[in-house]
Amino acid sequence: MKILLVEDEAGLRLTLSDRLRSEGYEVDTASDGVAGFDKAATGAYDLIVLDVMMPGKNGFDVCRDLRQQKVATPILMLTARGQTIDKVLGLKIGADDYLTKPFETMELLARIEALLRRRPPPTAASARYEFGDVQVDVKSTEVRRAGEVLQLSAKEFQLLKYFLEHPDETLSRDVLLHEVWGYESTPSTRTVDVHVAWLRQKVEVDAKNPQLIVTVHGMGYKFVG
Repeated sequence: MKILLVEDEAGLRLTLSDRLRSEGYEVDTASDGVAGFDKAATGAYDLIVLDVMMPGKNGFDVCRDLRQQKVATPILMLTARGQTIDKVLGLKIGADDYLTKPFETMELLARIEALLRRRPPPTAASARYEFGDVQVDVKSTEVRRAGEVLQLSAKEFQLLKYFLEHPDETLSRDVLLHEVWGYESTPSTRTVDVHVAWLRQKVEVDAKNPQLIVTVHGMGYKFVG
């Protein structure tokens, strides 16, 4: 597994890269957002660990630009910021997970392992789906509605793909957290509900009256498109 670590603090960059290599990962580093974007845009990595607070091009800008370039590599953001709005912004622009400094190295390693477990099976790489006026191309990670490209975050796309692969199946929040987010234990979180709501806003004709991703009260969600 090859990881790109984008971190402007030299001491932390050295410490984390050494620890990741000791865990068996191949690690490449960048000390600023511009260099980090250039390396990440090649698509040569299995995971990107991305600091937010960097001079010039910050982590939010890097993450947003990568998703606009259709780079679907999982992104774990690191930041000293702890406000909820910053976490929400990171997730909305395409980050897959978010870790606030200071953090324990063991937690970082656990989150990295969880993200890497969610790599899609190769047999599904060329799949195409169509429902209503929405078309999904899994290989290109492109989603269109009425011919127009929809801007989905990486996590929204992964969630939609999982729904498509399990049609008419009631999926609990625990199952989705395990299969899409990679959590071994189920945390107390509204992550699934928030991402379903964002996804509905993009693929449903009326997000307030969903006809594709429906709620099964007391149990979870079901894709009936």
